[in-house]
Amino acid sequence: MYSQKIEITFGAFNNRHLQMAKLDELQDIVTQTRRDILRMVHKVNSGHPGGSLGCTEFMVALYNEIMDLKEGFDMDGIGEDLFFLSNGHISPVFYSVLARKGYFPVEELSTFRLINSRLQGHPTTHEGLPGVRIASGSLGQGMSVALGAAQAKKLNGDDHLVFSLHGDGELQEGQNWEAIMYAAGNGIDNLISTVDRNGKQIDGPTSEVLPMGDIAEKFRAFGWDVLEIENGNDLEEVIAGLNEAKSRTGKGKPVGIIMNTEMGNGVDFMMHTHAWHGKAPNDEQLEKALAQNPETLGDY
Repeated sequence: MYSQKIEITFGAFNNRHLQMAKLDELQDIVTQTRRDILRMVHKVNSGHPGGSLGCTEFMVALYNEIMDLKEGFDMDGIGEDLFFLSNGHISPVFYSVLARKGYFPVEELSTFRLINSRLQGHPTTHEGLPGVRIASGSLGQGMSVALGAAQAKKLNGDDHLVFSLHGDGELQEGQNWEAIMYAAGNGIDNLISTVDRNGKQIDGPTSEVLPMGDIAEKFRAFGWDVLEIENGNDLEEVIAGLNEAKSRTGKGKPVGIIMNTEMGNGVDFMMHTHAWHGKAPNDEQLEKALAQNPETLGDY
């Protein structure tokens, strides 16, 4: 398996003490995001905690350390980096990170999946929720949207990047591979697409539902530059991997990240199983899960 040890860089934070202070700050957001996810799906007894918990470090790092974002939100996204969530069922982590970043009030998280809420089970656009640029939930479509946005940026002379996130089981959808082929064939080298490789999907292990083989080598065969994050639940390693990916853009190839995560990470009884892909905790399970993730920034 291809792997590479990547030294961590925190943008302008060259002093190690400052780096650790920043890391501690981000870790607090990670812990609070986990609490948000658990409380959201528990309240309505519906949602997808497993993948959300597994991608928490990635999403927190992306929005709070990696992407170049401008003040305010508009659908055009000109002059800033863009993110597209393809595996839209992990909306709880997306909503929490957006709220904690200031896109909309944290208190609105309490409306998750309620009638007339802007925070539906899968992100949509007609409610006008800041931070959401596409409706996602029909798996396999996010890559196409992301590369289209990336190509538009190149045509407009906008040197910002486009990021996307995909599930490994989602790659069983054929449209992904058309998009992957198109991106490399057209030199879309301002695109960084990350695959959350947790090895699980709603019906069981991906190895049993439909084996994916060597995903990294598949991307390389299609003409991508690929790196791997060995532990996508290690915040420091995630930041290092994303910074390395950024350094590889602009060189003629789209950049792919294969990120190994644990579904349900941070809650011991949700880990090492696909059972919590789309299952909400009951009252007792919620209290046990929250006890493993003490409050850091204040609940909504």
